[in-house]
Amino acid sequence: MKNELTRWDPFRELEEVHNRLSSFFDGGSPRNREREESLMLTEWAPLVDISEDDKTYTIKVELPEVKREDIKVSVENGMLTISGERRREKEEKNRKYHRVERSYGSFVRNFTLPQNVDPSQVGAQYRDGVLNVNIAKSEQARPHSIEVKVD
Repeated sequence: MKNELTRWDPFRELEEVHNRLSSFFDGGSPRNREREESLMLTEWAPLVDISEDDKTYTIKVELPEVKREDIKVSVENGMLTISGERRREKEEKNRKYHRVERSYGSFVRNFTLPQNVDPSQVGAQYRDGVLNVNIAKSEQARPHSIEVKVD
């Protein structure tokens, strides 16, 4: 048995109920399903994981098939902005696509930085389609121990 964490998406569940009811009432015609699927595609926003340890916050961003030069990371007025573009492959005239689900185009993700960070200490590394942004916590925010003296 495999234990995994999965992201709960209430809208996906509503969509599944809608699809079941639609297929019950209209016989589940393929034409209606294709129309519904095309309506479900939305703008692309890369997925992120945000974590922290004693010294830093880390944001991992999934950016498959995005070139390093097409990614921009900036910090301004307490806001971290990650933007970029995933370019569409060249369409070949002799190639027939049966389904295109991957999204392309520009994206922007904004994150409000906590008060306990040092905005001058932001670093980013990109490798294997994953962008790692590290934001250092300020010295005052880092945990430290205080010696208790006994009289």
